[in-house]
Formats: sequence, C-alpha cells, structure tokens
Amino acid sequence: MRLSAVALAAGVPLSSAFAVEGGQNPLGFDHKPKGATTKGERNSPNIVFILTDDQDLHLQSLDYLPLLKKHLADQGTTYKRHYCTTAICCPARVSLWTGKQAHNTNVTDVSPPYGGYPKFISQGFNEAYLPVWLQEAGYDTYYTGKLFNAHTVDNYDSPYIAGWNGSDFLLDPYTYSYLNATFQRNRDPPVSYEGQYSVDVLAEKAYGFLNDAAKNVHNRPFFLGIAPIAPHSNVEPYFPSSSSSSSSSSSSSSPPSSEPATLHRRPNNEHDDIEKSVSFTPPIPAARHARLFQDVIVPRTPHFNPSSRASGVSWISRLPHQSAENVAFNDHFYRQRLRALQSVDELVAGVVARLERYGLLEDTYVFYTADNGYHIGQHRLQPGKECGFEEDINVPLIVRGPGVKKGEVAEVVTSHVDLAPTVLKLAGALGDNERKEEEYGLDGEAIPLTAEDLAQAKAKGKRHEHVTVEYWGFAVSEGRVFEKDATRFWTNNTYKAVRILGEGYNMYYSVWCSGEHELYDLQTDHYQLNNLLDPSSLASGKSPASLLGVPFQKVVARLDSLLFVLKSCKGKTCIRPWEALHPAGNVQNLHDALSSKFDSFYEKEQRRVEFDRCERGYIVEAEGPQFETDGLVYRDGHRWDQWV
Repeated sequence: MRLSAVALAAGVPLSSAFAVEGGQNPLGFDHKPKGATTKGERNSPNIVFILTDDQDLHLQSLDYLPLLKKHLADQGTTYKRHYCTTAICCPARVSLWTGKQAHNTNVTDVSPPYGGYPKFISQGFNEAYLPVWLQEAGYDTYYTGKLFNAHTVDNYDSPYIAGWNGSDFLLDPYTYSYLNATFQRNRDPPVSYEGQYSVDVLAEKAYGFLNDAAKNVHNRPFFLGIAPIAPHSNVEPYFPSSSSSSSSSSSSSSPPSSEPATLHRRPNNEHDDIEKSVSFTPPIPAARHARLFQDVIVPRTPHFNPSSRASGVSWISRLPHQSAENVAFNDHFYRQRLRALQSVDELVAGVVARLERYGLLEDTYVFYTADNGYHIGQHRLQPGKECGFEEDINVPLIVRGPGVKKGEVAEVVTSHVDLAPTVLKLAGALGDNERKEEEYGLDGEAIPLTAEDLAQAKAKGKRHEHVTVEYWGFAVSEGRVFEKDATRFWTNNTYKAVRILGEGYNMYYSVWCSGEHELYDLQTDHYQLNNLLDPSSLASGKSPASLLGVPFQKVVARLDSLLFVLKSCKGKTCIRPWEALHPAGNVQNLHDALSSKFDSFYEKEQRRVEFDRCERGYIVEAEGPQFETDGLVYRDGHRWDQWV
C-alpha cells in the first residue's frame, strides 16, 4: 500500500474546495498556565476516556449496547443533557480537548484553511491542551485512534503531536476506511492494516497502552484516550488513476491505486458531485456482527421524513420528501451503524475487564461520549450531522468512577467545553483557585460527578443552564442521492445558537448568517417542527402571543441578548453570561431576566445578533456586532468595554 501524498480530511475536505485566502490569524491566547503541577500524587485517579465518532443519542443507539449499559451506565451516571458545541468532528474535538468554544480556538472546519490538524497547530494548541496539562500535573498519557481530521500520512511529523507518553493515531486519508486503516505509533512511520477491522485493531492497541500504564501506576496515574471511528460512515478517498467511476465507491478491502488520493475535481457549488472527490458508504461492521438487527429501522418519530412540509430554515426548509426507496436505504444505513457499534461495546467490556484484572477499576474514572450526534431522516435530512437539531448536538455522556452514583440519570446541563475542566479537576490540576482556570483559558466548568455535587448543582444559580452552539461552512449528505438533480452538500450552513434548559423552559434559538431565525419551544414541540419565528407564522399571527407567561417578543429579546454575549464570549463570561449583561449580579437565569424592569434594556437598547456576511470560517469582521465593543450592560447604559 502506498501512502498518500495529499491529505484528505476524514470528514471530507470540502472546505479545501471552498477556501478563500487570508482573513484569519491566530487568536493569541496566553496558553501556558503559571505554576502548573509537575509531580504526580499517588492518590490521583486514573482516567480512561472513550470517544466515539458521530454517535447519536436520539436515534437510540445506546439501547443496542448491552455491555456499555452493564459496565458504565448501570455502574455510573448518564448525563442526558450533554451537548457538543459544534456538530462536526474536528471543531468538536478541539473544543473538547482545549475546553474552549470554537470561536476561541478558531478551528471551525475539518480541514484547512479553517480547521483540521494544521489549524490546531497554527493556533498554538499543540503546547496548550489537555494531555500537555495532565503531563504537567504528573500524569502518564496515552492515546489511540482518531485525534483530529487532516492529520495525515504526510503531516503527522510536522510536527508530531505533543502531550502523549504513548500514542498510536489513525491517519488520513485512511482514517475512516474500516478495512484499510493506517496507524502511526509514537515516532514510528505509518503502518497499514489493510484487510483488518479498524476497531478491533484499535482495541488491541488500547489494551496494550493500558498494560503499559498499569506497570507504572504506583508512580504516576494515567490518562488513556481511546477513539474508535465507529459509527462514522465508511469513507474512501478518490484515486485518480482508477479506470472507472465504480472505483470511487469500491469496497474498503480493495487494493488502493498507486496514485495518491486527492480531490480530482473540487466541488464549487451545490450541484457538483461530491462522489468525484470521495466516497461515503454506510459503516462497515465486523464480520461477526454483520447480520445483527435485520428488522431494526430508524425510529419513526413525528419529525422523521415529515410528509406535510419541510421544517427548519435555509436549505433544510427546501428538502424534498424522501421516497420509499430512500427510506429503505437509510434504514440499512442505520442498521450498519448499530452493527459497527458492537465492536465498541466489546471494547468497553474489554477495558473494564482489564482494569479489574489489574486492580485499578475502583480507582479509575471511565468517560464515554461522542464528538457529535447524527441524524438519519429527521426533518427530511439524509444521513449526516452539522445541524443544530437535538439529534446532532445532544450526545451521549456516561461516567463511572469513585464517588459517582450508580444507575443515575443526571438533569444538569453540560457540554464538551466542560470536559477538560472536569478531567483537570479530577487530576488536581485546578486546585481551589479560579485563577488556574483562567490561565488555562477554559470556557467551561467542571461537571458535577458525585451525588453531593449533583445536588448542589440543582440549587438555583449554581450551574449554567445554557449551551453555546455555533457552526460555519458546509453541510453534507453522507447517504445516497435518490432524486434527480438532488444535491449532496450545501455551501452555506453558518449559524449561531443557544440551547437553554431551565426550570419551566426548554428552548433552542438560532440566528443564521442569511438573516433567518429559529425558535423552538421543546416543552411543547419536542421534535422541533414548529419554528415560532417562521416569517409566515409571524405574518399570519400564528406565533404565540405569550411564552413563559409574558409577551412572546420579550422572551425573544432576552434570548437574542444571551446569544449576543455567548457568540464571542471568553472564559467565565461563557459560563455566567447573564452577569456580563447585569454586572450587579441580580440576574442569574432567564426567569430573572424576564423582569419587566429590564424591558427597555432588552427590547429597545441592546444590539441584535446579526452577521455582516456569510463566511466558511470564523472571521470576526463577518460576525456582525460584538458584545465586547458594541453591547450594552444594564448599568447606566454603558457599553461592556466601558464597564470592564
């Protein structure tokens, strides 16, 4: 097998096709925290972190993983309100490992110029993310599987990824080839595992690192990251020397061409054929799981392929109703995802069994989550992610470990930017000093893990009730095209959103760069079918006159101001945005903000969220008014920059 000379981002490098030169610079964080711990403590817990790829919560994938339930859910706590902040692989992973929102990492895509491993490096995060901080706190760190997109057989050593005592990374363009993976261990050259099942290969590597860690655990605790590709689509690069179009969708066990994988013809608009660049097919399960779940279909919820009309805004609102043939294929796609996840289920059991064998299980936290969620058929969407609907942003999170309540389902709101603070707190790297969190530049706060911490989090004002959701650039269908002239990708999918879940309210509010708005009241519209800000509803008077017991527009104005703060927030402001609007500290949540004494401030004085233009990456000049320079605080009408 000849290794590629051209990187192909595993999610599909569409942004390369859409690239514009210039317009972005490193954000200039002071990455290195002062006074970082350098000596491990023997009572520090071990941590295993399992990160799946594109695993859904709302399509019920967890119901088909009995070993995960036995070893993690029944022995730990499930966080039902856990969210990713950007619903695509690389931005979600960088936010997870740095504890920063994507607008603060400026890694907003799966490949350059706006994302991928090269962007992670150019932004300075190779010296300032979780494993580096854990090593400074006295931990041995290990990782196997997918870390970032556009981490390739060509750039893996330019530079090597920092922060790991032992590593064995999946590399593009073969990351998502289930039967043709390439791994790269420590400082060794890449090795092809053609013909072997990727998740099984990864499992053996994970067990090996666990064995290495156990040998030194009396001197130093360990962190082990395990990142299988399941249940992501199978993705094969296009090899230009192939003689027929069928080669672009050939099985992953076929020998690759001697020519490098590349984008043969870059997509330029929504009518170009993405299959001429890369082939998406349903996930491939291990042979032992290939015939499972033969009668299972995608859950037929009210928003599955709705017949009356499309929902959402922008390109989503124009999607056609799916044919019976299309739905049947998507059911097959769904079954393949469930089958591919069975190897992950076995991996979980294998990790727990070895922890128990080494006598480490009771001293180890095990985290299980996914980088982002997934949709299949909901809102007429073909298989994929990148949207702000619950299927794409609400993802699994299960934790077991010392002090974690068994069999618990937690209601607290958590997100990916909370995970790095959580791990750092467990490692003793934060101490009781909030200045440490600021030095790391964290936009999240530690997740409550114990029963006592969860009880305290339920107290009013003790925990944030919101999640910042943001996205730039394209959206892509990973399924098949069944309608004539149907498109597989959309060049403009840029939006800002806030997900807010508090006492008596459960809403999603978004503003798109096109100027379109969404507001879903999930208390009464669980499946997000009724956009309360749809122009036709507003014009016809079908939008509600009131919401939460107050005039409808009062709620909209508060949500817009909240998003105004969050779309450019940093640090504590991301956690306590109401305090930025109300420095006196008398507003802690949406209920407080709805007081009539703030009506003029929110409805007449405060700036509104808007974009100056649509871009395929985070460019501040395109992002419209910024709270830090244009926003008002409720304090004599001063701007935020004047107040601080």
